[in-house]
Amino acid sequence: MIKIHLAVFLFGFAGLFGKFLSCSPFIIVLGRTFFAAITLFAYAKIVSRTRLGGFDRVPFLFLILQGVLLACHWVTFFMAIQISSVAVGLVTFSSFPLFVTFLEPVFFKEPLQKRDIATALAVFCGILLVIPDLDLSNNVTLGGFYGILSGLTFAVLALVNRKNAQTQDPIALAFYQNLFAALFLCLPVLVLDLPPPAPADLPNLILLGVVFTAMAHTFFIQSLTKIRAQTASVIAGLEPVYGIVLAFFLLNEIPRIRTLAGGLVIITATIAAGVYSKNSAQSSSQN
Repeated sequence: MIKIHLAVFLFGFAGLFGKFLSCSPFIIVLGRTFFAAITLFAYAKIVSRTRLGGFDRVPFLFLILQGVLLACHWVTFFMAIQISSVAVGLVTFSSFPLFVTFLEPVFFKEPLQKRDIATALAVFCGILLVIPDLDLSNNVTLGGFYGILSGLTFAVLALVNRKNAQTQDPIALAFYQNLFAALFLCLPVLVLDLPPPAPADLPNLILLGVVFTAMAHTFFIQSLTKIRAQTASVIAGLEPVYGIVLAFFLLNEIPRIRTLAGGLVIITATIAAGVYSKNSAQSSSQN
């Protein structure tokens, strides 16, 4: 449990780099995944002695898919933050539990429970509070749209990670996902002819890749070997809390009342569902 909470805190802080960095989200995520892959490779070879090879053809194709999903998740996440605000990006990304609730039974043939549906409906209501209208010319609405896309891709990625993490080493999974995400992003960066990051951005990109990606990503994947993706999504509901508080103190960013209200609904619903799930699991084990 400690690892999942630490990972969520680091992910929450990572959102601020969308404002710290002046480059395109594609460049941010390319740098993030590139430096993360290098760090994870060094850790696997020097510290953990993790074997990075030996994947079958099908799992290897899944790793490529996970890399693409990871790249799409982070690009849309930073788009949401740059277009609107850290708060809007984080709160709408928290739609993640909504998608996990309905996709997890499909992935793992687990029953869809009434409390999960109630949580999903509450999350949906929270999102409606954040989005002022359906006009994509409104920066808050457009940022929220990208934040929801980020939540969807992250939900699919978390479920695929849960399945792979049961049979594959988490360090190897994290390394290949970041590696394939970086390779995948080379294409849009070249096609769009995006300018390279400014020299002043490089230290932040390295920090983002090493600490807020390599370390956080590994912790998150490791936690999925012990807990359900639904439980992980509940804990991930704390991510906007960390991010909004940090943005207030470090960026002087004050969120709108509607954003706070929507975030409060989402966070309350997901944490309540997590507490109920934990209590139910303990009761079952005692019986």
